[in-house]
Amino acid sequence: MMSTKAFTLVSAVEWELLAGDKERVHIECVECCGKNLYVGTGDCVVYHFLLEERALPTGTATFSATKQLHRHLGFRKPVNELRAASALNRLLVLCDNSITLVNMMSLEPVPSGARIKGAAALALNENPVNGDPFCVEVCIISVKRRTIQLFLVYEDRVQIVREVSTPEQPLAVAVDGHFLCLALTTQYIILNYNTGFSQDLFPYCSEEKRPIVKRIGRQEFLLAGPGGLGMFATVAGISQRAPVHWSENVIGAAICFPYVIALDDEFITVHSMLDQQQKQTLPFKEGHILQDFEGRVIVATSKGVYILVPLPLEKQIQDLLASHRVEEALVLAKGARRNIPKEKFQVMYRRILQQAGFIQFAQLQFLEAKELFRSGQLDVRELISLYPFLLPTSSSFTRSHPPLHEYADLNQLTQGDQEKMAKCKRFLMSYLNEVRSTEVANGYKEDIDTALLKLYAEADHDSLLDLLVTENSCLLTDSAAWLEKHNKYFALGLLYHYNNQDAAAVQLWVNIVNGDIHDSTRSDLYEYVVDFLTYSLDQELVWKYADWVLQKSEEVGVQVFTKRPLDEQQSSFSPDSVITCLKKYPKALVKYLEHLVTDRRLQKEEYHTQLALLYLDEVLRQRSGADSEAAEATEAQLKLRRLLQKSDLYRVHLLIDRSALASEMKMYKNLDHMDQRPFHLKNGKWLERPLKAC
Repeated sequence: MMSTKAFTLVSAVEWELLAGDKERVHIECVECCGKNLYVGTGDCVVYHFLLEERALPTGTATFSATKQLHRHLGFRKPVNELRAASALNRLLVLCDNSITLVNMMSLEPVPSGARIKGAAALALNENPVNGDPFCVEVCIISVKRRTIQLFLVYEDRVQIVREVSTPEQPLAVAVDGHFLCLALTTQYIILNYNTGFSQDLFPYCSEEKRPIVKRIGRQEFLLAGPGGLGMFATVAGISQRAPVHWSENVIGAAICFPYVIALDDEFITVHSMLDQQQKQTLPFKEGHILQDFEGRVIVATSKGVYILVPLPLEKQIQDLLASHRVEEALVLAKGARRNIPKEKFQVMYRRILQQAGFIQFAQLQFLEAKELFRSGQLDVRELISLYPFLLPTSSSFTRSHPPLHEYADLNQLTQGDQEKMAKCKRFLMSYLNEVRSTEVANGYKEDIDTALLKLYAEADHDSLLDLLVTENSCLLTDSAAWLEKHNKYFALGLLYHYNNQDAAAVQLWVNIVNGDIHDSTRSDLYEYVVDFLTYSLDQELVWKYADWVLQKSEEVGVQVFTKRPLDEQQSSFSPDSVITCLKKYPKALVKYLEHLVTDRRLQKEEYHTQLALLYLDEVLRQRSGADSEAAEATEAQLKLRRLLQKSDLYRVHLLIDRSALASEMKMYKNLDHMDQRPFHLKNGKWLERPLKAC
């Protein structure tokens, strides 16, 4: 068992204050109502004190009692019980089997002399059914054998309303509404005095131990059960809470939510109603009274009265967190909900969840930490700030005060352990990636995405590129410096592109391809640049790098013109301007003219003529050193033949100027293909001649 300091024990009434000049005073019972404390003694005297409470900086309090007056009731027997009925300004005093009504302030008996006779014990119904605000309902164990009586008590009179028989002699009673919880000679029962229905609870032996029957809330009771158990029971005869384990010799019990407090011959023990664990033990000898009054717990010996002062629940929770007892702290925090105003509780509980999350995080319990951070609506920058240099320099974030944890940074938390540090960084990557698109990120997207980029870059993580090619809020200045530091130049180009700085992006990628800087992220970076320029809307940028891409590869580079969207090819990149650019690049020019003639099917004579001339030049170049009769048709020959067959737009006289034209035409006539059609000259144009004419 790990202890919790839930209460401190402070003195309220010292023996000297009671005894005065008497040699012996024996405290028999106490009652407390607001600031009014009443003490009944063995010599039939009732004392009235005023309690003054003074809060201490530690969260506890001290009490001082001022004696108001005392009065002897005229009997020779002890005062057995005291019960205050503040609505009536009356104190009910049980002495010598008689309940007397006295004024709460003067302690004078009521003038009418009203009293209840034949009472062995009494209990007030704190959940009355009568509905009259000017009376209280009192249940007594009658001196008549096996009888319970119910009374209505007014300012100056009493009225019996019910007498109920019990199967065995009742020894203790508590009442709630129409329900009586009774300790009989051998068992506990619940009895509905309105219907007469009774429900057995469990047995116990009255000869071996004192019964305890205490109402703890609406329709619920606490009982001293067998085997040293504090048992909870509802009016339905069931238990909705697990029992608490206390001493076999318990003589009194009280409730100060969320705690059950038990008294035996030597100790006061404190047990949680939330997890049933014993939380605190206070040495207390010769105690024989333990009662709670509206949340105030009083214990007494025969010579003095003491108050158990609860530490504020928030301080108890903080003490548990400081001891890293997270589960206990959370259980206690949840239980505190009923004692704290809703808005205040929500603020307190969120902070507790956040603190618990950092405790779990420091212990590398990342799943638990993540759930606590989410439930506690943690400002994620609290977590990011543990990692040096991850928050942008422009961030306005300052840590919570008082702090949520005790760590300056990740180095202190991990004590320099690199493996732990790596695990913490992997967790943050995962957590930030999960929350960046949720409400958690509202208002902090720049800080989150910038931190995530830095983590990805440092870890050489594949998700870096995914982050940069999708919607993100990475701050350019911080992110660019970090990417450059870690040689992530391709990623830096993506960052520039996302921030509409395409010129800087392309220049960076060009430098990588040229080998001026090193980044092996993409082995196909040249093709990537070509593709990027192909779909770029920046006309000036495309023209600026056209020569560079063509010099690297004419066949690939020309794609920046051939694969452009058609509307751009018709406007920004007119064929004439492109052809002018490509004159230095014959292979690229052929590809581009093929694109115009074959793909776009432009019916413009000069494109067809220029393409035919380029085909013919290539054919002549290839055949210049070979036997023209024996050489097989090359790709250029096939392309030329196809163009000559299908197009009638080229200028024939320009082709005739090529010295080898005639022999070429002859070659085409001799090809054994069904679709081949030789040509004849008519009116200055070469026309197809029907096959049968050949």
